[in-house]
Amino acid sequence: MFQNDKDAFLSYLENQLGYSSHTILNYDNDLKAFLSFLQREEIHSYQEIDYKIIRNYLNFLDEKKFSKTTIARHISSLRSFYKYLLKEEIVCKNPTVFISNPKPDKKLPKFLYEREVEKVLAMPKLDNPKGIREALLLEFLYSTGVRVSELCSIKMKDISFSQKCVKILGKGNKERYVYFGRQLDEILKKYLKEARPYFEKAKNDYLFLNDSGNQLHDRRVRTIIDDLLKRSCADFHISPHTLRHSFATHMLNNGADLKTVQELLGHADLSTTQIYTHVSNERLRSVYLKSHPRAYKK
Repeated sequence: MFQNDKDAFLSYLENQLGYSSHTILNYDNDLKAFLSFLQREEIHSYQEIDYKIIRNYLNFLDEKKFSKTTIARHISSLRSFYKYLLKEEIVCKNPTVFISNPKPDKKLPKFLYEREVEKVLAMPKLDNPKGIREALLLEFLYSTGVRVSELCSIKMKDISFSQKCVKILGKGNKERYVYFGRQLDEILKKYLKEARPYFEKAKNDYLFLNDSGNQLHDRRVRTIIDDLLKRSCADFHISPHTLRHSFATHMLNNGADLKTVQELLGHADLSTTQIYTHVSNERLRSVYLKSHPRAYKK
């Protein structure tokens, strides 16, 4: 019973709400963990699941040393699942309604300074198709601030060279436009002329192709970046999201207003974007403490 409802819920997220495969995988993993807990507790019906059972499950996750952020995600997954169950009239009550999220530890997003970004963007070798693809991936992530899942979904028809913009299909199938400058324009044209034909085995609408000529997926993008860093003997680790964080931080540091950055990032809520103002403020504080003769120094 539980398993069938979980599968129907995931199908609903994909087909009705247009969630990405990465997001659906997270929901799947979270609900698998919950169903495993129910099996361990010998709970076989929704009538047996109440507020106390949900609290016991969250305590179980805490004992397993799950982070507060991960536990909050599990709660969110359960809330969404129960909203679906109520909508489908599979249950008549929602035991998650009185569950509150754990207060998260304050953690600023990791970003690179501009000189560090320049170093990363210079790593790929532009004398071969794979190197050109690496260069375009990095430049695209930093120049536009798109999520890696959005990057992989870009199609050729989404790009306007005359307007220097790209149509992005974001979370919940919401469309927005991001813009690019000279550097991305140059490497994009080089990729389309010298690299993409090398990867394309048959007609394909997606901009980024894997070695087999199919759509490049987000997990492969992470692998490509990791391999590039290893080859370049980089002394730090970055992810596609690090470049997204860097994009937002640098935009604000150079005078962009918060609302504009929100639109470019595709954030539904302005409060999500406001974390980058804390990053900028922390940078200002750090520079002041290091530079001003009257600042406190140990």
